[in-house]
Amino acid sequence: YILLEDYNLRIPRNNFFASELFSAITKEQADNFYQNVFKEDTSRIAIAKGKIKVNREVYDAIKNGTAAKGDVLGVATTAGIMAAKKTWELIPMCHMINLGSCKIDFESKEETLEIYCTCSVKTVGKTGAEMEALTGVSVALLTIYDMCKALDKTMEIGEIYLAEKD
Repeated sequence: YILLEDYNLRIPRNNFFASELFSAITKEQADNFYQNVFKEDTSRIAIAKGKIKVNREVYDAIKNGTAAKGDVLGVATTAGIMAAKKTWELIPMCHMINLGSCKIDFESKEETLEIYCTCSVKTVGKTGAEMEALTGVSVALLTIYDMCKALDKTMEIGEIYLAEKD
């Protein structure tokens, strides 16, 4: 184990990524990371949105459930929720939080061949959940791309933003 005495943390020596993270950050950054210990727990809500533009073939395959890799929006929903729950493992200075709920919704716009995604997360804690919502919507859209890339190499993911934070 690597012992970070100032914070009473033990990191397994075989955890390369964690040990690299903590050797790369300064004491000031670590102090800022841990200052939320003194905050009160409050109810937190975050909503992020984004979209993917696809071609007609992909749009119809998703709509009709005929994509070769299966239920695209079902898999994307699961992937988005899983990603939101694992945000702290992906983004180095993100706190691990317990999500009370995470919901992924899709809305399709046939006239523009766009699929809009919304990720809503709720928690009670010392830190906000906006990174979890942004990660959830991003991975849900990336999953659509991954599952449909054989049909359309020109898909565009965009307009990912935090729509609400409370």
